Amino acid sequence: MIEPPERLAERDHAIEAMLPNVPFDGWTKRALKAGLRSARMPEEEADLLFPLGTVDMIATFCDLADRRMEEAAKAIGETRLTKRVRAVIALRLAQNRPHKEAIRRALAVLALPVNSRASAAMLARTVDAILHAAGDRSADFSWYTKRAILAGVYSATILFWLRDSSEENEATLAFLDRRLAGIGRIGRLRRRVDRLAERLPALPKPRLPFANG
Repeated sequence: MIEPPERLAERDHAIEAMLPNVPFDGWTKRALKAGLRSARMPEEEADLLFPLGTVDMIATFCDLADRRMEEAAKAIGETRLTKRVRAVIALRLAQNRPHKEAIRRALAVLALPVNSRASAAMLARTVDAILHAAGDRSADFSWYTKRAILAGVYSATILFWLRDSSEENEATLAFLDRRLAGIGRIGRLRRRVDRLAERLPALPKPRLPFANG
């Protein structure tokens, strides 16, 4: 698992306080200081709390969203993994609906080439948090394949969600359902191929030309 950013209550509080300002001022020190003032925290703590600047703020916001999602997901009662994953993502979208513009601005920052590594790390942590919240405890090769596939599905879903104006994210959830159904079809096809391969007779080893005997 990729290490999360430093977790401090003061950093969480600062991010929560600055979020209302991000749609107007972006993920900037100005937005952060305005948030600190509104939370009655010293403005001079801005550099101490987030020494790495904008990306540090966004990483903390993303990590805070991951933790809140995992905590709320404990109440999900679905049994199948795919349905639990769907429920966890739906929960995350609902939790972050008030912060859609802040997320849009965060993605614009993370799209810069200089931030590609940080962006990939945040996506990896979120995907891991989604599967963990959904109850996935795989430790074999499927651990990697599940996360790689879900990373693509989740990224596409977030981009669709940012353009979605439907109530309760209905259009986005329908989009997510189609993507998850596609994964299910691929998985079923792979299992059928594996079962067919098991029933085929073993082929004899090829003989090398001019081999003795």
